[in-house]
Amino acid sequence: MWRLGFFFHEMAFGLLTVFIPLYVVSPAIGGSLVDIGIMTALALLCTIPASFFWGYICDRTRRYKVYILLSFLSIAVFLYLFSLATSVFTFTILYVLMSVLHAAHEPPKNVLIAEHYPRDEWEKSYALYEGLTEIGLLLGLLTGLFTATLSFNASYILYLCSGLNLAAFVLSIFLIADPWMIFERRLVGMEKKLDFTFRGINAACDLMDGRPVRERLRGDRFIVFGVGVVLFSLASSIFFTPLPIFFAQDLALPESMIFLVYMLNSSGAIIGYFFVRKRALYMDARKQMRRMVLFRGLFIFLLVAAVQLAFSPTLLAGAILVLLGFAFALYSILMLSISMEIIPAGKTGLIDVFVGLGAAGGAFIGPYLAENLAFLPMFLVASVIYLVAFVVLKVFL
Repeated sequence: MWRLGFFFHEMAFGLLTVFIPLYVVSPAIGGSLVDIGIMTALALLCTIPASFFWGYICDRTRRYKVYILLSFLSIAVFLYLFSLATSVFTFTILYVLMSVLHAAHEPPKNVLIAEHYPRDEWEKSYALYEGLTEIGLLLGLLTGLFTATLSFNASYILYLCSGLNLAAFVLSIFLIADPWMIFERRLVGMEKKLDFTFRGINAACDLMDGRPVRERLRGDRFIVFGVGVVLFSLASSIFFTPLPIFFAQDLALPESMIFLVYMLNSSGAIIGYFFVRKRALYMDARKQMRRMVLFRGLFIFLLVAAVQLAFSPTLLAGAILVLLGFAFALYSILMLSISMEIIPAGKTGLIDVFVGLGAAGGAFIGPYLAENLAFLPMFLVASVIYLVAFVVLKVFL
């Protein structure tokens, strides 16, 4: 039940995913693709230290609920203020400030799941959370489709999103509770160290007895894992930041159809989250995570081919977005579970720092490449970066 507040929060951000880029380039704000890139990149750069701070402070104080409440309430306020903005500069300032406070709920949410459930259930628990919130995001996109079809005033859409976050705040007051005891992540860390020591002793015994070493002694490399996460986030941000403008300009889709296409992506993610929930116990987390990175790169190559050949590009783009959503769902759950294993308590926000580093760079690079080269070269760059991330994780992790 504690996830219900996040459900309404994601409803709002599902609608805003498409609405904000289109609103920035509309006459009301008068921005461009590069303005979208600068705004998003600045916001993500500012969330990097913020994510580390929120992760540190919630573990240091052992209080998690208060930071989630702060995030939801502040977002509700800023979304209302968006309706008063009339220039790119004002909108950008408000968006950056909102993003910093938006980051306050991510580390506490990850810790709540990790501390409320044993390690064997982390993938299932993260998948349940992500699946339910992705349904909220899908409903938000459906709401966006409805408002675009009826040509709702932009201010009313912002009021609606503000109200949804206010509802998330109120529900979280009553439904979220801090864990009584916080030890699961430390216990997992101790188990991994003991397991590594045991395998080392076995390897030493094999060497002394003249037998071939059977144990694989390579431990998790935190820096390599972080590089892989940064590259994945970079590629995702390059691809998705200007994507609504691609559908509006290159494929000439009306706003309502853009929401529909994004709903397909969200539907694929929902299928992926509940697939992980059923199959989590039988998965090799590291191997499957690497595969999803590879698949994302290959799927974008397919999208480029579909657009180049002009063979039902809109239909194929929708199908590819379903596959991209499915691959992202598996990647995100497995990545979160691995990160909770290898990131020590007190540094929970580091995973959001890695994601933010890649996303900030991609948020500027994607729109810049799209405006100065074209969308298809930008897609190819994103695809190549996914493949590089796969190689890094495959060879070094």
